[in-house]
Amino acid sequence: MDLLDRVPGVFSERGRLYTLSTFPGKRVYGERLVTEKENEYREWSPRRSKLSAYLTNGGRSFPFTEDSGVLYLGASSGTTASHVADICRNGSVVCIEISTRMFRDLVTVCETRPNMIPVLGDATRPDEYRFATDSIDIVYQDVAQKHQAEIAADNVEAFGAKYGMVAIKARSEDVTAPPGRIFREAKDVLKSRGFEIFDSRELEPYETDHAMIVFGVRN
Repeated sequence: MDLLDRVPGVFSERGRLYTLSTFPGKRVYGERLVTEKENEYREWSPRRSKLSAYLTNGGRSFPFTEDSGVLYLGASSGTTASHVADICRNGSVVCIEISTRMFRDLVTVCETRPNMIPVLGDATRPDEYRFATDSIDIVYQDVAQKHQAEIAADNVEAFGAKYGMVAIKARSEDVTAPPGRIFREAKDVLKSRGFEIFDSRELEPYETDHAMIVFGVRN
């Protein structure tokens, strides 16, 4: 198992990505477990995670470290968030989810991962979950609704984060517009808010009409 070049906490073997499991023996979504030199690794499929798809497609900007404080907007049932928690093993991942059905599954995942904090909340209302946050370094967002770039920018500003990552779903913005135009407009919104774009990458073939945008505070 080799550490992925320039990406702390993510490993690769034969073209597959893995994270070092914080809680050996515990699967989150039926993922493959691999043991090597007394360490257990969880396979991180790009077809189950947009963040894994971004890395698989050559994503070059990855701000997560083992000490990062992460605000995860749109955590769903915790699939990707659990891998982020593996990477940020000495930090925390505050997981915001608005669906009560998904939230029940998320709580179950968080019960075995103390650095994951589940919060039932609306990503457009940062004040609703401010109580659960301490120090936020990165805002990661995966919400399927309009104004995705604006929501990400609002949260980065609200919590004083240095970095943001937003998975833009073009069809949630406009079902008739070309996805490329939607992605350009999202970057323009972030730039207009004073952020620098560090990387932008479409997620085909793993996710249709999606792109990951990494942005942050200008130095």
